[in-house]
Amino acid sequence: MAIDLSKESIQEITLKLLDYCKKNDWAGYDPYDALNSKLLRYLPFLDVRFFRIGLTQLLKRSPINIRPLLLVPKMQNPKALALFLMAFLKLDKFSLLTDKKLIPLMVDRLIALRSPQELVASHSGLQACPPSKVTAGKPSSLQAFKPSGCIASQPSYFCWGYSFPWQTRTILVPRWAPNLVCTTFVANALLDAYERNGEQRCLEMAVGAAEYILNDLYWTDGGSTACLAYPLPSSRARVHNANFLGAALLCRVYKVCGDKKFLEPALKVTRYSAGKQNDDGSWVYGEDSSQRWIDNFHTGYNLCALKAICEYADTSEFEPHLRRGFEFYQRHFFTDRSVAKYFYNRTYPVDIHSVAQSLITLVKLGKGEDGENDLAESVLTWTMGHMWNTKGYFYHQTYPLFRIKTPYMRWSQAWMLLALSSLLEHA
Repeated sequence: MAIDLSKESIQEITLKLLDYCKKNDWAGYDPYDALNSKLLRYLPFLDVRFFRIGLTQLLKRSPINIRPLLLVPKMQNPKALALFLMAFLKLDKFSLLTDKKLIPLMVDRLIALRSPQELVASHSGLQACPPSKVTAGKPSSLQAFKPSGCIASQPSYFCWGYSFPWQTRTILVPRWAPNLVCTTFVANALLDAYERNGEQRCLEMAVGAAEYILNDLYWTDGGSTACLAYPLPSSRARVHNANFLGAALLCRVYKVCGDKKFLEPALKVTRYSAGKQNDDGSWVYGEDSSQRWIDNFHTGYNLCALKAICEYADTSEFEPHLRRGFEFYQRHFFTDRSVAKYFYNRTYPVDIHSVAQSLITLVKLGKGEDGENDLAESVLTWTMGHMWNTKGYFYHQTYPLFRIKTPYMRWSQAWMLLALSSLLEHA
């Protein structure tokens, strides 16, 4: 089947996807939302670690979506809303966003879905503080991060977490518990909004997020290790995409505000993870023995964040790492048919999140060169032929013999809306 991928066609696809997301009120299922099942409330004897892990994997891998049977609700997710906001701001540049109210709407939703301060406190050792007084209609001063009743060194942070609890091998992360990755995406979206519209509350929330990362998540171990804690402040796992993403946000806040306290920790963290790059240019997910895989979208995170660090910190120190990493990325994450692979050493499953991050990485790092543009176009052409539903959404994964067609909102639609908007921005 021939696929038309003219600029006008990509615009049409983008707007159809936007309309689908809007009609669903930006809410949907998620690959990892099994523990939102209301059955766990009625059958508490099932709410144990092994069952939680098993249920999550079952729902994530099943080609049939059984979430309605398990009473899993569709929900808005802060990370998805951040991706939507980034996409809206790109579309607005080219007058493709007809509903201008979507931008402030998304900012308001992000304010409403920030992590509750008592939950922040319980996972960081902070005294529980009431939320700051940043509201949908009125900007606040930076003093909002230090509300009355809290000592000055214990601010009421702006940070965000996922709309579902999730079980790792060792810990259960509560719903809405703040984490670094979700917080960095939201803060970057807010900075995009600030740079576009000059809205002070967006800058203040992004600074609050950077304060959270610096004060609660930054840790060192002698002179050899500097990392950002993920998924919880108590974690000492050395996860490279979390390090790069958090460091890039700190550098961006430094660039905007000029406060040098954010810069040196960011560079230390970046040096640590840059130094863990393999000789072939790749990074494993993390340094623990259970984290030794190499996948597409986390590598894409690393590369895009490294590029941002170089720009915001005005340094060329990491350009060799960036160059070698991008060469590895292009060589190992695409088949001859330009299918975006999930893992560097095998093709399946083809995952829509990997597709989206591939498109974003290629246009951000490709410098407009024909090779990268052709590859991005080939990736999108294959994806439209195999993972697009004409009702206006993208499937989750495809395998040789079947597809998982569940229309996840955060993992699939939000990421692809941002990817398509990024393609249009660089067209």
